[in-house]
Amino acid sequence: MLLHAGPSFLLAPPPRFAAAPSSASPRRSRTPQSSPPTSHFARPADPVAQRVRPVAPRPPMATAEEGASSDVGVAVAESAQGFLLDARAYWVTKSLIAWNISDQKTSLFLYASRNATMCMSSQDMKGYDSKVELQPENDGLPSSVTQKFPFISSYRAFRIPSSVDVATLVKCQLAVASFDAHGNRQDVTGLQLPGVLDDMFAYTGPLGTIFSEEADVSVSFYDGPAGPLLETVQLNELNGVWSVTGPRNWENRYYLYEVTVYHQTTGNIEKCLAADPYARGLSANSTRTWLVDINNETLKPLAWDGLAAEKPRLDSFSDISIYELHIRDFSAHDSTVDCPFRGGFCAFTFQDSVGIEHLKKLSDAGLTHVHLLPSFQFGGVDDIKSNWKCVDEIELSKLPPGSDLQQAAIVAIQEEDPYNWGYNPVVWGVPKGSYASNPDGPSRIIEYRLMVQALNRLGLRVVMDVVYNHLYSSGPFAITSVLDKIVPGYYLRRDSNGQTENSAAVNNTASEHFMVDRLIVDDLLNWAVNYKVDGFRFDLMGHIMKKTMIRAKSALQSLTIDEHGVDGSKIYLYGEGWNFGEVAENQRGINGSQLNMSGTGIGSFNDRIRDAINGGSPFGNPLQQGFSTGLFLEFCLGPFLQPNGFYQGNETETRLTLATYADHIQIGLAGNLKDYVVISHTGEARKGSEIRTFDGSPVGYASSPIETINYASAHDNETLFDIISLKTPMDLSIDERCRINHLSTSMIALSQGIPFFHAGDEILRSKSLDRDSYDSGDWFNKIDFTYETNNWGVGLPPREKNEGSWPLMKPRLENPSFKPAKHDIIAALDKFIDILKIRYSSPLFRLTTASDIVQRVHFHNTGPSLVPGVIVMSIEDARNDRHDMAQIDETFSCVVTVFNVCPYEVSIEIPDLASLRLQLHPVQVNSSDALARQSAYDTATGRFTVPKRTAAVFVEPRC
Repeated sequence: MLLHAGPSFLLAPPPRFAAAPSSASPRRSRTPQSSPPTSHFARPADPVAQRVRPVAPRPPMATAEEGASSDVGVAVAESAQGFLLDARAYWVTKSLIAWNISDQKTSLFLYASRNATMCMSSQDMKGYDSKVELQPENDGLPSSVTQKFPFISSYRAFRIPSSVDVATLVKCQLAVASFDAHGNRQDVTGLQLPGVLDDMFAYTGPLGTIFSEEADVSVSFYDGPAGPLLETVQLNELNGVWSVTGPRNWENRYYLYEVTVYHQTTGNIEKCLAADPYARGLSANSTRTWLVDINNETLKPLAWDGLAAEKPRLDSFSDISIYELHIRDFSAHDSTVDCPFRGGFCAFTFQDSVGIEHLKKLSDAGLTHVHLLPSFQFGGVDDIKSNWKCVDEIELSKLPPGSDLQQAAIVAIQEEDPYNWGYNPVVWGVPKGSYASNPDGPSRIIEYRLMVQALNRLGLRVVMDVVYNHLYSSGPFAITSVLDKIVPGYYLRRDSNGQTENSAAVNNTASEHFMVDRLIVDDLLNWAVNYKVDGFRFDLMGHIMKKTMIRAKSALQSLTIDEHGVDGSKIYLYGEGWNFGEVAENQRGINGSQLNMSGTGIGSFNDRIRDAINGGSPFGNPLQQGFSTGLFLEFCLGPFLQPNGFYQGNETETRLTLATYADHIQIGLAGNLKDYVVISHTGEARKGSEIRTFDGSPVGYASSPIETINYASAHDNETLFDIISLKTPMDLSIDERCRINHLSTSMIALSQGIPFFHAGDEILRSKSLDRDSYDSGDWFNKIDFTYETNNWGVGLPPREKNEGSWPLMKPRLENPSFKPAKHDIIAALDKFIDILKIRYSSPLFRLTTASDIVQRVHFHNTGPSLVPGVIVMSIEDARNDRHDMAQIDETFSCVVTVFNVCPYEVSIEIPDLASLRLQLHPVQVNSSDALARQSAYDTATGRFTVPKRTAAVFVEPRC
């Protein structure tokens, strides 16, 4: 058995806990190009780390410099930090250092101290072990450097003499100082090292634990997840890789790496205990790494190796539809699941539970994928269930619906309850312990596999939500800090002053660095091969480099059933392509933003259709209305309906906005293709990329329909029902709100591209208007699959993210007319199932290529004379009388969908569609929705009659 710890710089010594933004800082910020969902802040404070402290002795050791004295390091910390709090110079290759210096006569010196004893006097440096004069590089930085680090392309380059032992220096405390022609010091700063580390130590060999029959050396491990040290053995370094080989009986022991390294955040040499970044097993709260053979037969459920043959059929990525679900939400309140397993992986194995029965209904209607919110080892939830604190839900249920007492009770135990969305990465490659029946040992591995197997057998593929853009903790001491202990300053992206970037929440990672890119791809392969995950959703994909995403896709899709037990060609990738922070506009290299991912076959979330349907954005006034939520159409009804209280301009202005939203939705319905041409509300024929959002971004950006994830709501921001409840007028009936909910969902379900639904939107789910429920507990996040309640009016949502809107929320939560009854919830579900059945009744709703969409999808009721609030979309197939396209649907030769968001019946004549033999879709003919059944079409005139707030689908059956 060979234990690889990775390149030596991967085990360099660590820092103290790096200061992070306050808890009020947003995890995401709005930028002009993108409108990402609101933040779920990854808190820097780790309650587990505060309770559990690492104790000596330590396991496998890698020492950067022998003989470093910790007391000496402490003694110089104050003076060292005086000039090393920043790092404005970059060591970019083995031979080059870059610094933003304009004076051509400046001379540079590099200083290094093995024991971190450097300090400054008035004119010189003291406490260093070596001093090297650097020579100006007249040719500047090479293109290989400026392509990798475009933000320093204007920096001057200085060459390091070839005689310098760079491999030794990079492990030291470092500084560069500039001097003028008279020898006077001008400036001094620390160095950022990712460039030189990649240049010298980029490693493509095996990492992590490798089991084989050969064994001849020893290693050190602890006795169990909390027991004493058994033995300690030094790892051996060869070409920057630390490793040790030992006997097979090491299996199932627990270990940590002890890393001695200079850490830039403390200015000291630090000894740190770190979990293995390539861990495949952990103890509770990742306090220790469990050495496990992931391929051991005892960890495999029955028939696990044959699961590839049982995978639900997937002919094309265009056939995908996604249901976004939080593991704890799924069963935390489900009394049909045995109590010990509620809220965890095993709940999905209870085949007769109400939650599973609900998923069966969706799967039978055509749903293909369940997207699980983060399920790797994350911080913010204690893995040890006996430590959890919970509210008394019976007592909370007695409080008024608009009270602030419920949220106060939730917030009081927020750090110790079992709830968090999970966007707090600690160790990427291991299932989360709090979701397992036992966080120590094999349970989390076996039960995760059981979950995937159960969902696959239900007809649903599994998408894993991965969070590679940031880390929960940094520094040398927090148990939840791992990568920053291994190589301080390498895994984390730093600004031009050397401070950690926090735009993604806290502790942004840097996939532009070789070993970060590699760790991401290796981790994805782990989940695909070892857990047979069917797809990956990338949190803040725009903060990951495009080349990493492309490499990940290539690696995953190269997997084969014969060699890996996985058909990689069926693994789908998508993510949040928001373009903001330090990576915006490719400042750190070409990033995974919406526009950049065009042509890759990787999907990104389409916020354009979301905002057009709902109105405004998640960051604007919550009352701002959109296409479905009543914009302009209130004016049409005069005294019959009062506006919602938000002034949106006069009738002309709001009519123009509504027509603009219609353009955006039509582009979205056509797969959000950049080259798809629509007749805009002005009468001009314009490509999707030529139509602009209100902030100037192109609406259409995709090259293929599988690059578009269409959605109206997600875990971020309010649920769809809550959005509608805020934006529609106070006196609107619950029946009308329910119709709007279904109409909005129908636009997503019947669009080209990949439809995405937030769990519970189909049953009118409410979070009591919470706009960011990442840490709002089971109370505000409850889903009831018995359909008794939608969780509306369970109190004002938590103060942190919602207090500014409490005056809007309180009268709505207290108004009983807003709360749907059980029959409303069941009716909403029935209509959602109908619309899924319609999507999967014809491949015309799931076209696979951009050219097919351009040829077949057409919009009517366009241009300056359009009827407001109505979108008419036709999708054609080959007929007997035309041969310019291939036939793809054996049942229908044409489908026409009319979306009527008006609060009144609409009768509209479409001459282009006259003479077609259209009839109402059979699913809607038999629908429980009486209004939908009244939809009609007159063949002679091409006139469609569609009731208020209805999506009606007409089909032309083949003869």
